[in-house]
Amino acid sequence: MTIAGRRYRVKARSRFIFFITLMIILTVMTTTTLMGFNNADGLTSREYIEITVEPGDTLWNLAREHMPNNTDIRRAVHTLTTLNDIAAHELRAGQTIVIPVW
Repeated sequence: MTIAGRRYRVKARSRFIFFITLMIILTVMTTTTLMGFNNADGLTSREYIEITVEPGDTLWNLAREHMPNNTDIRRAVHTLTTLNDIAAHELRAGQTIVIPVW
């Protein structure tokens, strides 16, 4: 290898390959961090649907209808009460509540 009339020779080839590999990895990591490619916001944000409560609806029925089948119904009701800041007996017809999309 010649740079500006000087001649350089790689004495330890494995050390040189390790150094180049390390520099490539660091460059890729820095680039992805600066450009925001390693941002996980899209993976952690939840989507919700709004449901208008009909006469006769209960949180138990809404949880059974809209939550996944393998979810414990008691946990689903707790999630709905916590998310909407209501108690199960406070549910009224015409009220709008949010339910997470699974």
